[in-house]
Amino acid sequence: MGCQYFDPCDHGADTFTIAIPKVTFGRGCLAEAGARALGLGMNRVALFTDAALHQGPYFATVMESLCAAGLDVAVFDEITIEADDASVERGAAFIAEGNFDGVVSLGGGSVMDVAKASMLYGLHPVPDFLDYFAPPLGAGKPMPTELLPHLACPTTSGTGSECTSISVLRINELKTKFVLANPVLLAQQALIDPVCCASLPPMVVASTGFDLLCHALECYTAKAFTRWARVDDPNKRPLIQGANPWSDLAARKALEIVGEYLERGVNDAADTQARDQLMWGASLAGMAFGNSGTHLGHALSYGVTHLMQDITTNGYAVGSPFVPHGISVVVSAPAIFRYTAAGAPERHFEAAGYLQANLKGAAAKDSGEVLATRLIELMRKTGVPNGLSGVGFGPADVPALAASSARQVRAIANSPRETNLVDIENIYSAAISY
Repeated sequence: MGCQYFDPCDHGADTFTIAIPKVTFGRGCLAEAGARALGLGMNRVALFTDAALHQGPYFATVMESLCAAGLDVAVFDEITIEADDASVERGAAFIAEGNFDGVVSLGGGSVMDVAKASMLYGLHPVPDFLDYFAPPLGAGKPMPTELLPHLACPTTSGTGSECTSISVLRINELKTKFVLANPVLLAQQALIDPVCCASLPPMVVASTGFDLLCHALECYTAKAFTRWARVDDPNKRPLIQGANPWSDLAARKALEIVGEYLERGVNDAADTQARDQLMWGASLAGMAFGNSGTHLGHALSYGVTHLMQDITTNGYAVGSPFVPHGISVVVSAPAIFRYTAAGAPERHFEAAGYLQANLKGAAAKDSGEVLATRLIELMRKTGVPNGLSGVGFGPADVPALAASSARQVRAIANSPRETNLVDIENIYSAAISY
């Protein structure tokens, strides 16, 4: 079944490339930050974090380790909870003026994404911020082949940004997110310390957990790499290349972890086994989608965060409007996978099994329904909003949501089923509530 999915086709890609950082995982490994940074040749370090973490114990651990290694450290913490172009512009100025030879990032996906992009723009400025983004949004300007060494230290169990060559940024003028992707953005090393998840509120674990789930599920069901057009120049091949045998390995295990541990990790902060496993699953899912790409789940999430109004989420001390990323992804997910299942029914059926869906009496032809049913079950058991209506949207918002998300061209093209604007409208309509 897996081999058939990757069967060659005319003019399709016949190779895939894998890139991941050197990863260290385990409780207490943040204390290795100084030795790891020193091993990467750092002397003067730009430490990226956010204002809340700056006052906490994980920052203190990393700072103490860096200083004990004899490193000169300057801190940048002017980062919004959802990474945006303004945060990157501030970070780029910090990099440009600091004479640094290495970067350490400590935080969630926003911190790591801002660190990546700040190096790019600070060391290699361009006339227009969008120049590095792919057309039609930007000019597709070639990126440099080298930035500063980067040690990424995640503090949440969802984004997997420590393992990707991707920076997801909100472009404030356009009021929505777009993806900056290039192998040069990949960190050299990552320190993944699950202790960081011990104190997270339940809804933060739920949001990041559903981000992890959708990363893995979208990777496993993405269009096969052999269905993307062949790129003859190996230096121009994107890592966002479609599903492949490597991304399958990581995504499968990540889905199994979610099926076993998501509900436990959300509902019991004392369940260290569950939260440790979710942290590992997030990194596995990052390794998967960093080498395959996501599809409709993430594409349609950007319409939600573009058009949200007068909404906040429990567990986040953020002013309105705000919907955390993982929630913006999962509210449409059951409707999305009911739709995409027709494009790869066996894959969706396998994925449902990894998530511990009830497959009794079902077959591949039922994959969309059994997968959607399991997603809805997990949403209810973890208390996340019930579809788009739970984050403030109704049927009248569907055309605007669809028009916004239709701009996510690469992610939509990675779906296993060809998708047009009418299809997106139908998905949103089916996602109002479950």
